[in-house]
Amino acid sequence: MAAGTLSPRPPDSLQEFQYPPQNSRPAGGVPPATDLVLGATAGCLACFLTNPLEVVKTRLQLQGELQPPGTYPRPYRGVLRAAVAVCRADGLRGLQKGLAAGLLYQGLMNGVRFYCYSHAEDAGWTGYPGGTVAAGAVAGAVGAVVGSPAYLSISGAFKSIYQQHGVVGLWRGVSGAVPRVAVGSAVQLATFASAKDWVCERQWFRKGSWAAVLAGGMVSGVAVAVTMTPFDVVSTRLYNQPVDADGTGKLYRGFLDCILQISSKEGLLGLYKGIGAVYLRLGPHTVLSLFFWDKLRNMVQH
Repeated sequence: MAAGTLSPRPPDSLQEFQYPPQNSRPAGGVPPATDLVLGATAGCLACFLTNPLEVVKTRLQLQGELQPPGTYPRPYRGVLRAAVAVCRADGLRGLQKGLAAGLLYQGLMNGVRFYCYSHAEDAGWTGYPGGTVAAGAVAGAVGAVVGSPAYLSISGAFKSIYQQHGVVGLWRGVSGAVPRVAVGSAVQLATFASAKDWVCERQWFRKGSWAAVLAGGMVSGVAVAVTMTPFDVVSTRLYNQPVDADGTGKLYRGFLDCILQISSKEGLLGLYKGIGAVYLRLGPHTVLSLFFWDKLRNMVQH
């Protein structure tokens, strides 16, 4: 150091360093851990209100399994008649069969799904072209794996399957659940975000208003029902098929085999069995779950 020059005075504290401004606010508005709780809550609220339609949908999808059209009796003819038939056979409580398991499944699956999606938002992945679709698909697949045992318990077989086939048996049918939820989640989250932004850009609704959220949810519900129904039928068949002592399915060897058998024996329309019930169930469920999630997020932010 040259003579006569003064050495810079060391800072008295770390506060004197000029740090660049830091933005600690999560991209989604709330931390991923909070989104886990909010997503689980939103999924459970929507499940409670739409579970009767899930019961009707399952009955319609299992009707005439692997039988050519017109060769089997049809006790369930349409959504309303199916609901009436369930009430006659099991009473009004029959429409809420499996509610406890449904709440467990929706809580686990949606909590994990929105948690993973929130992480993707914070990492900036959703800002890339196709990033929202990819993030939604990955989040849905992870949620499906975590929630699969709970979905299996909806059929009332959780305890017996665990006793006969152990822990691995609880993930029976997961090969159908993962593509089902991955496709549904990708379409749901991508179309919801796009549709909500689109109606606000057209100034049809104010940004952040409940009407914009509902509009986005309605568009998302239609898209989810159309794309998800074939996967939903396959998933329902795989979860509900009888199994051998070693846990191997007696009707289908896996996801692709199930699609091929349904297409060859029931026709391509067999993959869209119960689409009316699927929409009536997934439409409101999509609208309600996304509405609750969005509004709960806003409440936490404020």
